[in-house]
Amino acid sequence: MQRVRRTKKDFISVVIPAYKQEKTIAQNLSVVKKILEGIDCDFEIIVVVDGLNDKTFPNAKKIKSPKIKVLGYKNNRGKGYAVRYGMGRAVGTIVCFIDAGMDLDPKGIVTLLDYFKLYKADIVIGSKRHTMSRVIYPWSRRIISFLSQIFVKILFGLNVKDTQVGLKMFRKEVVRDVLPRLLVKKFAFDIEFLVVAYALGYKNIYEAPVEINHEFSASIISKNIMRELFRTLWDTLAIFYRLNLVKYYTSEDKGKWKNY
Repeated sequence: MQRVRRTKKDFISVVIPAYKQEKTIAQNLSVVKKILEGIDCDFEIIVVVDGLNDKTFPNAKKIKSPKIKVLGYKNNRGKGYAVRYGMGRAVGTIVCFIDAGMDLDPKGIVTLLDYFKLYKADIVIGSKRHTMSRVIYPWSRRIISFLSQIFVKILFGLNVKDTQVGLKMFRKEVVRDVLPRLLVKKFAFDIEFLVVAYALGYKNIYEAPVEINHEFSASIISKNIMRELFRTLWDTLAIFYRLNLVKYYTSEDKGKWKNY
């Protein structure tokens, strides 16, 4: 794809939720920082340590840079909560989040940014199912992704192929409108964000390729897959209930901006 020239007016905030990433967080931050230094817009990196139960927080603080903010709180509250916490403190005109760890290639941030500017998008999401994606991924996770897509398309009419990749990018206006309305703190946070944005009229959503190399233990996956699948389905049904039956997400008083 042709590289898109960006202007100096762009400022990107990259939120990195981190849970038990003490072994990789320092390397992760160094890599992301180097990648962002190669783009032609200003940036900040906001690390949110989701529970101070190991050395993730102090290890993240070892990377000294005015571009990096390391935040955290005592108890683990879920990825969705961590992303909201970071986004609520972001100052960029473009807000992105990417999962911690080295499974998802952070160079994807640049790819999403090119798509974002090329299509004048409201939202760009990384997708394992994009024809240009390069993915090493366990079958169990593929099942979760496939079923999530079916749920989302049937229940909400949202025609995206993959809602679950931990790399997404938004216009600041989208974040400001959507974030105060969100409730999901864990498994279906990505789905809730996209569904609410779509319901509020932000329908200019594009999928971009990613590179993923997941090296999970098969025993850990099989142990957790049913619990994760059930919780995702339950949260998705709750989103449908709040959207269509009680009209929670489109209520005007739910759209008041606040920091999280």
